[in-house]
Amino acid sequence: MPNAKLLNSLHLHGIVFIWGFTAVLGALISIDAIPLVWIRMLLASGFILLFVLLKKEKLRFSVKTLSRFFLAGFIIALHWLCFFGAIKESNVSVTLAIMSTGAFFASLLEPLFYRRKIIGYEVFFGIIVISGLYLIFNVETDYIWGIGLALASSFLGAVFTIINGALVVKHKASVISLYELFFGGLCITAYLAFQGKITSELFQLSTNDWLLLLLLASVCTAYAFLASVHVMKWISPYTVMLTVNLEPVYGIILALLILGDSEHMKTEFYYGAVIIIVTVIANGIIKNRLQRKKRRLPNT
Repeated sequence: MPNAKLLNSLHLHGIVFIWGFTAVLGALISIDAIPLVWIRMLLASGFILLFVLLKKEKLRFSVKTLSRFFLAGFIIALHWLCFFGAIKESNVSVTLAIMSTGAFFASLLEPLFYRRKIIGYEVFFGIIVISGLYLIFNVETDYIWGIGLALASSFLGAVFTIINGALVVKHKASVISLYELFFGGLCITAYLAFQGKITSELFQLSTNDWLLLLLLASVCTAYAFLASVHVMKWISPYTVMLTVNLEPVYGIILALLILGDSEHMKTEFYYGAVIIIVTVIANGIIKNRLQRKKRRLPNT
């Protein structure tokens, strides 16, 4: 099976590359964050619905389960609204660098959700992450609003991941994604309807925007999510986690190549970004080693 593992490892890097490209698409699409996320969620839920119907997966659930899907969908909608809002208010490089703090937020939230003790080294790494954030805040004062939105998006992403960690134990990932995307889109629909903004003008987009939105919803959302679930059958969660941490690296490089001068930042920004990304990877390595050591210990 070595060839299968190698192919799936390359596949995983391709998926992470696609996720990094998502931010670039957000910058290239000319419409505001709210209609962008709304159309993305509705289109992506349609693509995943086709997959679920082909697989003949169960779609009926209790009201309690659907309410959990709804909550997760609401959170992922807010997460994406803040994410694309951050890109519009700052740029791709700033947004992705700040989004790397997701692991730090998860380390703070997990003890609350799972009622475990706070781990000392995670607090230490959290302080280092804050120092990286300080560097970025200190030099990129023109992007304060964008940095704030990116931090909010990172926090909401951590909450969403923890909720999904509990849901995926009992339900199929594709079905979870379908309901979350649909409910998230429904929440934004309700907001737009309340504001009286659902008009024909909302759909009068340029051909370029429609093509980019279709790419975002199909390849960068529906396909990337389903494919990421598939490769986890072949690759350890640890390897997946380390590879996913390369998303901001791929995204920032793509942004520099595609978007040009608007993505060039001060040197201190890159120092801060490197501090955050390296700290997150180091946290994952230490956590994995401790878990392996714990599994080797005899039962007491």
